[in-house]
Amino acid sequence: MTNKRSLEPLAWLLFGIGGMAAALLIPVLLFLFGLAFPLDWLSAPDHADLLSVLRHPVTRLVLFGLCALALFHWAHRFRYTLEHGLRLGQFSALIIVLCYGGAVLGSGIAAYLLLRV
Repeated sequence: MTNKRSLEPLAWLLFGIGGMAAALLIPVLLFLFGLAFPLDWLSAPDHADLLSVLRHPVTRLVLFGLCALALFHWAHRFRYTLEHGLRLGQFSALIIVLCYGGAVLGSGIAAYLLLRV
């Protein structure tokens, strides 16, 4: 009898961390940049100030982590919606490749865009 290890715990870990990070940080960013600054509830930072913050390596790392974890959260949730909710379990291997592959591709695009700034 062989003990075959599964990557399922890693997927659930990324799902949980991604959901928590997305739930805590994305609403704040949407409020600030979608409502508070455009409606002049708060004074908007200058373009030069935002660019200097964005060029800091820690900011880039945090933004990359937020994007990547949110994408893996989506991938895991969407995978289980397709497999169990829509009962497409017979296509499980294809769904896994497309969902997690999309998350990896999206994370790569986020890394590329953050490195270009």
